[in-house]
Amino acid sequence: MSQPLPELISYLEELVEPHILFDNHYRIIAANAAYRRQFGHEVSVIGRTCYEVSHHFNAPCDQSGEVCPLAQAKLSGHREKVLHLHHTPKGESYVNIELTPILNKNGEQAYFVERMEELPVNRGSSSNQTIIGRSPIFLQALEMVSRVGPSRASVLLAGESGTGKELFARALHEASPRAKAPLVVVECASLTENLFESELFGHERGAFTGANVSRIGLVESASGGTLFLDELGDIPLTMQVKLLRLLESGTYRRVGSTELRSTDVRIVSATHRDLRSMVADGTFREDLYYRLSTFPIQLPALRQRVEDIPLLATALLSRVSPQRHMSISETALSYLSTYIFPGNVRELRNIMERAALLSDGTVIERVHVERSISTASKSNLPLRHFYHKTEISEISHRHGRSLQEVERDELLRQLQYHQGNRTELARKLGISERTLYRKLRSLDKVK
Repeated sequence: MSQPLPELISYLEELVEPHILFDNHYRIIAANAAYRRQFGHEVSVIGRTCYEVSHHFNAPCDQSGEVCPLAQAKLSGHREKVLHLHHTPKGESYVNIELTPILNKNGEQAYFVERMEELPVNRGSSSNQTIIGRSPIFLQALEMVSRVGPSRASVLLAGESGTGKELFARALHEASPRAKAPLVVVECASLTENLFESELFGHERGAFTGANVSRIGLVESASGGTLFLDELGDIPLTMQVKLLRLLESGTYRRVGSTELRSTDVRIVSATHRDLRSMVADGTFREDLYYRLSTFPIQLPALRQRVEDIPLLATALLSRVSPQRHMSISETALSYLSTYIFPGNVRELRNIMERAALLSDGTVIERVHVERSISTASKSNLPLRHFYHKTEISEISHRHGRSLQEVERDELLRQLQYHQGNRTELARKLGISERTLYRKLRSLDKVK
């Protein structure tokens, strides 16, 4: 193994952040004191490859489904940043990686310095406030959190219901200099137009009937911290202009007061709606949209990160039934991986809780999952439109099954849930009764 200048190793040793130095063959040459304190292993890392130490991989990251900063640096010729999920003595942890190539006298990349910083989000399986995932599309979204978190930029979290927008908002707060100040959540969907201004900005005594005392608003409560506007698309149009004033000037007035007050908050917002369409329809202000979406982050649906389902299902099961120490069979996990999950991670949690209640043993089997999903589908909650060709194709490709097989299995599942009510089933599947009848005949369900 070639040896770099001892001065370089000495310099890295004194840095306060964890650093390692490795060569073109991924072999670790040096690890500074900060690395040894934070990521120290029982066995020395010197001479081992970075991908084996950090990921337990047998091949470099870019050959194992991860983004490799070394490979990127070789292409770009300069410093690269990525987010990785590392194995540490404390368990798995999300780590920001900044890799810098070191050139030799010929201008060739001879060594690489890697600085590591743990992303301050909780991955403990016992917590209800946990971000869990290792799929590339999920890590891309989390990397955006690590990049924008330390800034003051307004962030818009977009994604379907149940994708974890509040968890990401908390991660943004914890990754910011405001982490020790409050994170205040505004449930926009639950506030009527009459209540919205009072809840957000506060009110003075006598401002309206029932206002017997003065009250501070959520904006004031969040001063110095983060204000999270959940379900942004539900903010009444008449209130949007007042929110815009807050964003532009940092000022507001309590209801019933003429006094202009100031606050210092960072705005993070979330929505499952298409705000661009709402802007076009005139139901959402264009200027407010651009103020709030300085840095948009799209959160992936669960069906887009199927490889995370076993990890999530296991963690969620331990939360909903912590005393029983239950596990999930491979057949149950395989069945879950074919499900569309219209409610995303939130729905997966509910499915696991019901499955645990339906099981008398310590193992969740496929039958428990099937009954759990069936129980929910018999309620009055609307079903998601299954006949979306892109999603059928994704499942077909993922599991090596034909399009017809995937569609047939889902149709059988929905037919079981609706107990023969073809009119209702056709409506909720988004197809005509004639089309449903034809599909059922192909299954020999109608003679």
